[in-house]
Amino acid sequence: MSTEPKKISLEQVTQTFRGGALSAIGGELIAVDRATFTLTAEPPQIISLVGESGSGKSTIARIILGLQHPTAGRVLYNGKNIFKLDSAEYDRYRRDVQPVFQDPYGIFNPFYRVDRVFWRPIEKFGLAKSKANGLQLIEESLHAVDLRPADVLGRYPHQLSGGQRQRVMLARVHMLRPAFIIADEPVSMLDAAVRVMFLNVLLDFREKYGMTTLFITHDLSTAYYLGGETMVISQGRIVERGRAEDVITKPAHPYTRQLIASVPVPDPDSRWTDRLEVSEQTAEVRSRSRDRCLFAERCSHVSDHCWNARPAMMSAGNAQNAACFLYGTAEHDDRAVAIAESVGGAL
Repeated sequence: MSTEPKKISLEQVTQTFRGGALSAIGGELIAVDRATFTLTAEPPQIISLVGESGSGKSTIARIILGLQHPTAGRVLYNGKNIFKLDSAEYDRYRRDVQPVFQDPYGIFNPFYRVDRVFWRPIEKFGLAKSKANGLQLIEESLHAVDLRPADVLGRYPHQLSGGQRQRVMLARVHMLRPAFIIADEPVSMLDAAVRVMFLNVLLDFREKYGMTTLFITHDLSTAYYLGGETMVISQGRIVERGRAEDVITKPAHPYTRQLIASVPVPDPDSRWTDRLEVSEQTAEVRSRSRDRCLFAERCSHVSDHCWNARPAMMSAGNAQNAACFLYGTAEHDDRAVAIAESVGGAL
């Protein structure tokens, strides 16, 4: 048996949707554009994937979970394409990679009691030797996410609050002890107190049980709270990656800076639109090809090069990488440092 640490690798993963209503915008939509990154189980990580609605982040989650077959590229689990695993290998993958979705209500069958979401994996994966042992396992997992078994077991999904349903799914994750958690906007529908509790449970899962989490969110403050690494995605492309603190306090990519600047501040005399960077050049007079920087029409630092070539990930300092032509040459690096310092002083 291999002793290599478990890992999930995305290699040039692309997802294109075609037909239907998309014919009005050229016939296709590239939701994910050559995404490449790796999640490792050792050491356990928390990586946040941050982007606006429609940026492609949830499509990446669906592809990793095997719910969506990519148009191009590969998702490898310990070196094997997940879409070519045999049934036994795929069962192991399903146990090792567990989802937590934005609205857990869709996971529950409304005709069954909540208990069923625990007993099905117990039976499928042989987690308990007896019913008493299984019940003990369920109760331990509920306590781990601050739920009292008496408040949950025996009830139907509609009898639980949204926060309780979400924590039930976390308890199920705790019971299965996967190597990876794919959490897609899991706290966006929760109130502040439950949200913090949920995030703390994910941190505990990493520290106590060695679980790696890909945390998908539109909320920069949540990514900052979790720490670890942050990847920023825009129009299907990952444009920046680095430590959460560096990405959020010292953003390297112009899109990341604009994303942070667009967060409203509690000041009635400050219009958030005044802080946005806007390019004087418009998309109408430039190429619509995707073999360019897709942020060019909105970037105040755009150059001719941005319209004619796709920027690769380049070192931006502070262990950060950014897909931007501001980096990679001495001339551009000097300009990037000046821009970053001016932005950093404004954050």
